[in-house]
Amino acid sequence: MTVKQVYYEELLSTCSHYTGAIELLRRYRPYLETLPSMRRPNESIVTIPLPNIRIRQSTHLSTGKGRQTIATEVVSLPCDVAFLMCDPEWKIKTEIEILVFIHRPQEDFSDLLGRWRQTQIFLDRGYEWLMPPRHKHLLNQGSDTAHPLFVVFPQSPIRIKRGLESAFLPVIMQTPMDSEESAIEEPQVLETLFDDLGVEELEIPEGGEEQG
Repeated sequence: MTVKQVYYEELLSTCSHYTGAIELLRRYRPYLETLPSMRRPNESIVTIPLPNIRIRQSTHLSTGKGRQTIATEVVSLPCDVAFLMCDPEWKIKTEIEILVFIHRPQEDFSDLLGRWRQTQIFLDRGYEWLMPPRHKHLLNQGSDTAHPLFVVFPQSPIRIKRGLESAFLPVIMQTPMDSEESAIEEPQVLETLFDDLGVEELEIPEGGEEQG
């Protein structure tokens, strides 16, 4: 069996929305616990599918005056989705950044791990996030530590999951969804989330947005 393109596309589109992102994080509790507020999830996480970053690189000029220039370059990260945690009270981005790597069709272990290694190289040079328009007001400065999360499917070769675990990298198994099954009922997802975590019931008005 092989990973179909539709499996990848459905999961990518699902976790591009904050409800789908939280559902994915539920599979790996240490990351779920980094969410700043369970009562205001829509304000606590920014999702960026196929993210771009602006790399800042200092260059010292040999002019004898010790001057310095900052060169910038925009690159696409090899990850599939970035989850940036935000403080809903202060309206600022926290230091927690989770980078999701979904097993792509025709991708083997070295390819998947190689995307994370390449991402590490990019992030080590100092960077800023190219934020979605509705989050332009947030500080886009990158943090010192990025947290990877790998997602494989039952159809993925067992060596991929085994290799990631051997490298002590967090990996979860995701059951593929049909197009009809992937449609998320936002209030239903959040109610299930609060029930599982023991959070008091939260009344969610029609449209899925919490009223503040």
